Amino acid sequence: MMLWSPCSWEALNQRGLTCSRKKGKFSTLLTGYFHDNSFAVLGVSNAVPCCSFPCAALTGCWGSEQDAQCPSSMAVQKRIDCHPQPGASQEVCEARGCTWCSTDVPNAPWCFFPEDSPYGYARSGNVEKTDKGWSIHSQTNSKLYLPKRSKLILSLSVCHRWDSPLIDLFFSNQFLQITTTVPSTSVYGFGEHEHPTFKHNMDFSFANLYGVHPFYMCVEPDSNAHGVLLLNSNAQDVTLSPNPSLTFRTIGGILDFYLFMGPTPESVVQQYTEAIGRPHMPAYWSLGFQLSRWGYGSLDVLKETVDRMKRYDIPYDVQHYDIDYMERRLDFTYDKVKFAGLPEFMKELKKNGKHNVVILDPFITKDEEPGTYRAYELGQEMGVWVNNSDGVTPAVGQAWPPGDSVFPDYTNPRTVEWWTQLCLELKDVLDYDGIWIDMNEPSNFMRGQMPGCSENELNYPPYTPSISDRSLAEKTLCPDSKTYLGDHYNTHSLFGWSQTEPTFNVVQQATGKRAFVLSRSTFVGSGKHGGHWLGDNFSQWKDLRRSIVGILEFNLFGIPYIGADICGFNYNTTYELCLRWMQVGSFYPFSRNHNAEGNSEQDPAVFGDAFAKISRATLRIRYSLLPYLYTLFYESHVYGGTVVRSLMHEFTSDQETHGIDTAFLWGSAFMIAPVLEEASTVIKNGLKVPSAWRKNYATVSAPLNRIPLYIRGGYILPQQEPATTTTESRLNPFGLLIALDEQGQASGSLFWDDGDSIGKPGALL
Repeated sequence: MMLWSPCSWEALNQRGLTCSRKKGKFSTLLTGYFHDNSFAVLGVSNAVPCCSFPCAALTGCWGSEQDAQCPSSMAVQKRIDCHPQPGASQEVCEARGCTWCSTDVPNAPWCFFPEDSPYGYARSGNVEKTDKGWSIHSQTNSKLYLPKRSKLILSLSVCHRWDSPLIDLFFSNQFLQITTTVPSTSVYGFGEHEHPTFKHNMDFSFANLYGVHPFYMCVEPDSNAHGVLLLNSNAQDVTLSPNPSLTFRTIGGILDFYLFMGPTPESVVQQYTEAIGRPHMPAYWSLGFQLSRWGYGSLDVLKETVDRMKRYDIPYDVQHYDIDYMERRLDFTYDKVKFAGLPEFMKELKKNGKHNVVILDPFITKDEEPGTYRAYELGQEMGVWVNNSDGVTPAVGQAWPPGDSVFPDYTNPRTVEWWTQLCLELKDVLDYDGIWIDMNEPSNFMRGQMPGCSENELNYPPYTPSISDRSLAEKTLCPDSKTYLGDHYNTHSLFGWSQTEPTFNVVQQATGKRAFVLSRSTFVGSGKHGGHWLGDNFSQWKDLRRSIVGILEFNLFGIPYIGADICGFNYNTTYELCLRWMQVGSFYPFSRNHNAEGNSEQDPAVFGDAFAKISRATLRIRYSLLPYLYTLFYESHVYGGTVVRSLMHEFTSDQETHGIDTAFLWGSAFMIAPVLEEASTVIKNGLKVPSAWRKNYATVSAPLNRIPLYIRGGYILPQQEPATTTTESRLNPFGLLIALDEQGQASGSLFWDDGDSIGKPGALL
């Protein structure tokens, strides 16, 4: 697959490229090629037009201080880890031909590659074209064959965008590593991780959570931006070094890189989503406030919650149902004792303008009495499960349902048929409007399935990235399990991604309206069919702050329908923390209060009059701005950009904005600057606002009943509670707020339709 990045010849020349339409020979200095009037990168082939870059400016861009403990070695910030797995020692390190030298720099490797020693594959002689693809002799005189559709980057130098000489490449069956320098430390992206800051600390670290998004964006010293994707679904890690450089390691697949030339952050994201799929267009109702809890326990408790929300007149559009609505946590059932009358209750909510979202998990118990559990028996008949290494017997683990569970393989077309049939049947019982797919990494409460993972190189590879307990089977299935597409070793990261599209399709089929799909596990392109929440967070101030970082990152990944569990999922929240979180969460694209079984209730009506009044006022501000938010989602769906963005994204040339992640923007015109510290009534998060927003900013205080909100130009959004006639979001009155610029001018846009019809969106006004 090739990526054409829309960048004209003139624009490329303006950015310092020396380009020619003449065809050149294969070269290790090849940086890209052109097609028509566009420039594409990260592909190598014979006789393509060449484009060279004046890269002399790279010299001296990075530090050269020597570590005081190792005066004869390279600078610490240039070290590339030669022993990334645990257990490094001087003896083992030097046996690999690497350098051992301790350092006081946190996380810096003590075992590293010598600067003047080549490693990995090196070009020797001519490139040969064979019937199997391209062939090149390595230094060991063995041959590395690439399939015809694959590409090997021998040496790519895109100046301030990508620079990876041949000696920085490892290419073996279960370990691929490549290092690239980056032009600045303004690096963003890489998911899904819980990052303390949006702009990464280049401090030799990283680890994964629920999904895989090996994409980053870098803002260059001249304020131009570019993005890079490593399209690889195998277990992987990346090391960010202060050189500055990045080292990618993956234990399978190929090194399939794509470069997106920008030059603005917004155009980088637009180009990226053009390649991976534009974000889906959400229904208007899904932009309203949503309520959830694992632990309602019974329909009576849920009814009390709904009545409490109504009594305090707190607007909300969506009610979620976690696993406690199920009969003994079995998918496609409901508890006819504790939740007796649930079908009628859901219909009553819909009559009152609300919508229902039910949860489904990706594991099916196999131990029910024969003839009593259709989901398992139909799946067994259709052969839809992930299998053991023999490719025949289903993999058996343990999860929420009683007994042992098997796992649907959503890469199998038969599984899609099975899933579609059951979801349609569930719709006839429970009148849902959307489906929330959880635990789909897939999650398993064991380390691998029964009776354990065999001793082989798939289950225990030579190198294991920095993941839980350094085990590929921890809380999931053995890597040598078999899916329709191949080994689970290669497809694990695709499980949630492969479940999202058929769920999206069946929800549309079942409802006849736009689909609501919320997935915990995501991969590159998941935003085309679903949204995401940031997973099982904690009721802590640091989690409140980090939620902004996660939301900014998922907008880079093409999943703008994103939010965090408001007030925290784990632990009991506090009055102040939950109130501040309700204020921030009122401006998440996906705004949902949710917490875990065993914790105290935390819906915004449970804390009493004062809390409810503040939450209601903030939520009504959100509702008054929904036409603007809906328009942003339309633009994201059609053009592929962000909905929420950082200040750096909009004011890239202002260096002070590059590290700001305590405030965020809706589009280009609305800024939210929340309080993120306990017992604070002023903004003291180190926020430095761009000059375009500074009017009246320094004097703003933020008592408990207030969250600072700004319109571009520095105008403070009025904090009075907007009038509303109903909690159903579509029926709220329109308003028009105009902020003139210094020239006394203003412009804007609006997209409006019926809010949930399927089809090509209409025109933007």
